[in-house]
Amino acid sequence: MTTIHLIYGEPAVTALRQALEAACRPDRVIALRDDLTVGPLRDIDVAGDPGVAQRAAFWERLGDAPPALAHDDCAALNALEADDSHVVIWHTHDAAHQLALRRVCYRLRDMPQRLNEVRLAADEVSRPNAAARIEARLPDAAPISVLRITRLALEWQEAKFANGETRRWRDNTFTSGTWNDLDAMILDVLDAHEGRPADASWLASDALGAALTRGGAGFTVGEPVVLWRLRELCAAEELRLRDDMCAACAPLAAAARAARAPLPQTAAHLSLPR
Repeated sequence: MTTIHLIYGEPAVTALRQALEAACRPDRVIALRDDLTVGPLRDIDVAGDPGVAQRAAFWERLGDAPPALAHDDCAALNALEADDSHVVIWHTHDAAHQLALRRVCYRLRDMPQRLNEVRLAADEVSRPNAAARIEARLPDAAPISVLRITRLALEWQEAKFANGETRRWRDNTFTSGTWNDLDAMILDVLDAHEGRPADASWLASDALGAALTRGGAGFTVGEPVVLWRLRELCAAEELRLRDDMCAACAPLAAAARAARAPLPQTAAHLSLPR
């Protein structure tokens, strides 16, 4: 029986395919490309896919990611449900990987005997020798217990119900966030660069995304999301944005923010612990 492997993210997909080829394994690989850490989730798994249309509209609004992402992942999971092959879910501790794991467990919760996993460290899919590292992990695929599948499926349902604008993964728990939270982090990063020489005060979008991820965003902030928020903040005159999509503080913006009354805090949605 053919085994089907699922993994999130293009670099990881490429490394997994190379690893299987090197091991002379004819297994199939399904690439999951929809970043579930951002955008609407409610009804994404409902028959007729009304939620998928909402996610496609979300990605189209961003403009820097193909809107077909959501449709492609949903079609792949629909086909997976109709199959009877064993499934191996490869995942790191990254928020997007953890959400993809929960979604697959939810979709196949009635066929738990098919589900297996390999838990990867982040550097196993991010280094140049990722394919060799993954090939060495092929024998580590292990069944997921029925109890754990049930718990992960419930956590996916909970994340969909919360339907936050962003999903942060901290201390083995998901919490819902808002675009305001992310915008505040972007402006804080730029504020920290404000006192540098003129040329150094401008921060490239990829460097900004990395700073957000390192600085506690709770998920890997992808470039389409960073660019979208930069355009929105520039339109609100909160920052300056060059044609090369490098950003810097807007004149007097930090002082204006400091003078504003604080925004009311909304309770974050907490998921079940992992």
